[in-house]
Amino acid sequence: MTGRPAAGGDPAVALLPPPQALLFDWDNTLVDTWSTIHHALKVTFEALGERPWTLEETRANVRQSAREAFPALFGSRAEEATRLFYEAFERDHLDHLRERSGAGALLAELARRSDLTLGVVSNKTGRFLRTEAEQLGWAGHFHRLVGATDAARDKPARDPVDLALDESGCVAGPSVWFVGDTDIDLRCAVNAGCTPILIRDEPPAVGEFPGHEPAVHVTSFDALLALTLHR
Repeated sequence: MTGRPAAGGDPAVALLPPPQALLFDWDNTLVDTWSTIHHALKVTFEALGERPWTLEETRANVRQSAREAFPALFGSRAEEATRLFYEAFERDHLDHLRERSGAGALLAELARRSDLTLGVVSNKTGRFLRTEAEQLGWAGHFHRLVGATDAARDKPARDPVDLALDESGCVAGPSVWFVGDTDIDLRCAVNAGCTPILIRDEPPAVGEFPGHEPAVHVTSFDALLALTLHR
């Protein structure tokens, strides 16, 4: 299947397996956190005497967890950078936490369905992820919220997917839809054998996701909900 917009009569949509579970990325899929991430990175770069990224660079570069990304970014100072980043992040993240438009309504609707299991697989540190879900009143919607360092390896490894589904009665496979906004989400879905769903405004460019193309692309939570209802 290739990445296509979800539209009536689209053959890619027709090939989607009915979902038993939906796993969501968190940052900038369900919630808008770019400003908080960017500020914490700015504090970190400046404290270490490095040029801070622009917001555009942050958007382009942030994919992996700090555990995976910081050793390459900061070398021998990775441990100090991690401490600085999380200190800055913890000060601000709840004050700036905002759901993406329609996310809460979608989750509430899906959570009412007895045929679906919901979960989160994020590269945000697990304790911050779960605190944010509680703050938004969403924690009860999910079977499990899995963040960075909760599993042996972080996204795009399949470990957090298996942990998110553990004891749910579902196993990783095509009937598990993984919904996210970046390449690392699609790679994680493919690594776990799940169905990758890309949710963002822009359609995927030709060749943008080699080897981990989205099954379909949707631009809104309404479109995603419609997909789950018509399988």
